[in-house]
Amino acid sequence: MALENVILTVENCRYCLMCRHVAPVEKVTHRETLSPHGWALLIASQRRGLIDWNEDTVDAIYSAPDHGNSRVHCVTDQPLPEAIAAVRAEIAEQNLGPPIIYEINEALSTYGTPYATEEPGRISGQGEDALYVGDEAPYLWPRALEAAITLLRAIGVTPVTVGVGRSNGYLASSLGFPGTAARLARANLVDIREAGASRVIVLSPGDAFAFGQLWYERLGIDWPEDVQLVELVTLLDDRLAAGALRFSQARDDRPYAYVDPTHAIRVKDRHDRPRRLVEAVMPGKRVELLYRRERAHPVGSTALQFTKPDIAEKLTRARIEDAVSAGAQVLITEDPGTLYHLSRYAKEYGVEVAGLYELLAAHLARGRL
Repeated sequence: MALENVILTVENCRYCLMCRHVAPVEKVTHRETLSPHGWALLIASQRRGLIDWNEDTVDAIYSAPDHGNSRVHCVTDQPLPEAIAAVRAEIAEQNLGPPIIYEINEALSTYGTPYATEEPGRISGQGEDALYVGDEAPYLWPRALEAAITLLRAIGVTPVTVGVGRSNGYLASSLGFPGTAARLARANLVDIREAGASRVIVLSPGDAFAFGQLWYERLGIDWPEDVQLVELVTLLDDRLAAGALRFSQARDDRPYAYVDPTHAIRVKDRHDRPRRLVEAVMPGKRVELLYRRERAHPVGSTALQFTKPDIAEKLTRARIEDAVSAGAQVLITEDPGTLYHLSRYAKEYGVEVAGLYELLAAHLARGRL
């Protein structure tokens, strides 16, 4: 789709309130400007020459979470997040963006990540199964990566690791740097090809969204037709259902909540899978958050952690408060970025944050199945 056609999505969204009830930033800031139709109206007004990009208007545009709520809840599938990303690309190219986005882009261009100052690691060998590592797992929540490899080996999969320490391209795209995002995407594809993989396993729905949708829609890069893309959660749930994977019960009867991770709403038909896995281990009562499944809100692990850290913090705290109000004492999820941000504030609320993969790995049932 032509760039201008994507941006013209705002003409359909500027006075529509269909997704307003699930707009996370408006809920935590109480600012109508920072809602889907508010951003659409702002962009439409700029296209008409009614306003200019200045410090205030750019600040508003960079307050959007790029989480996907608006599109998921649109009956006509308007790609508003893609339109906002395209507008940010125009702003960035004109050097009108906030200074932080250029710093992050430089880090992504140099190191493939904003979380470390080292180049991405090499692939670990060759094989049919590749595990995409990314940058959030090794730098924000390395325990998830270690546990994921343990779980894969338990189901007979010895993966080659690819994309070690390299972003999936989402962050660069979201900040308005599609060129950087495309270079990261192609570098990851080189890893996959050199590994000879016919299946790529990802740790989070954010990776599944980036590879399976964002690359094509925003960057014009196709995922290889001969390479299967699958979430680790899907693999484990299938093996559990087939009786090929068993877990022992944890000695923890505290009420818990599974927290749908950032970007989970962008991946269809995946919401029940992690819940079944958690139930296989946790004997306590499972409670559900108000904003869950198709209504799930992100924590602060989107680009907002850099452009608007105050809003990122409010989003994360809102998720914890939602869980606490439901009676949860343990918050469980699998996405490294979501785990990292939840853990930053959880102790203040008297709750524990646990990684799903670590929990499962710790309770693998040993012996013959």
